[in-house]
Amino acid sequence: MKVLAAIATREFASMFRLPIGWVVMALYLLLTGVVFAAVTLRPGDPASLRGLFTLSDWLLMFVAPAISMRLLSDEWRQGSIEPLMTAPISDWQIVIGKYVGAALFLLSLLAPTLVYVAVLEALSSPDYGPILAGYLGLLLTGMVYLALGIVCSALTSSQVVAFLTTIFALLILRIGTTMGAAALGAPWDSLLFPLSIDIRMLDFARGIIDTRHIVVMLAACAWLVTIAVSIVESRRWR
Repeated sequence: MKVLAAIATREFASMFRLPIGWVVMALYLLLTGVVFAAVTLRPGDPASLRGLFTLSDWLLMFVAPAISMRLLSDEWRQGSIEPLMTAPISDWQIVIGKYVGAALFLLSLLAPTLVYVAVLEALSSPDYGPILAGYLGLLLTGMVYLALGIVCSALTSSQVVAFLTTIFALLILRIGTTMGAAALGAPWDSLLFPLSIDIRMLDFARGIIDTRHIVVMLAACAWLVTIAVSIVESRRWR
């Protein structure tokens, strides 16, 4: 655990030592601020962050790949993965440590948006149940996106390729499940809808905390991280 915590802390701190970390955070906060002002603060609308959560789900499609693109690809490019692989640590510890560090950065990315909750509290009396559910949904969605991103990052030494591949994979996932299921109809919809991140995030934005959503999304994270570990192990023996 100490080794895993050290790798996660190193990865988390590196996000703030590089310009990309600050750029990603600034852009995300700028865009969510615009969405909050344009969608949430309209006169007569309920005191809810539902619109912000729904649109932030789409923003994470670009934010998460920007966070995850360098996790392993940069190590391959610089050759710094070699000291890690020869150290007395496992591939599991390397991949999970980096993934946890990225997830912590995602959490720090969402934390400043709590100021929007404070604004709602100052202007009205919001229902905190749906707000907590929405933040949980955003965190889980971002973790799934990061897990897919670390798989793409493990496949290449190019950050740009990892970034674009992750976005392309996320677009296929979202279009193929939600829109594909609606277009194909029965019986394919019963197979594709359960794979949809959109539907699960929409429930969270409505204030519905379904344990099935949590289990499926955490299982997806575990499965994707396992794939990333397998890729690293295969490259070790090349």
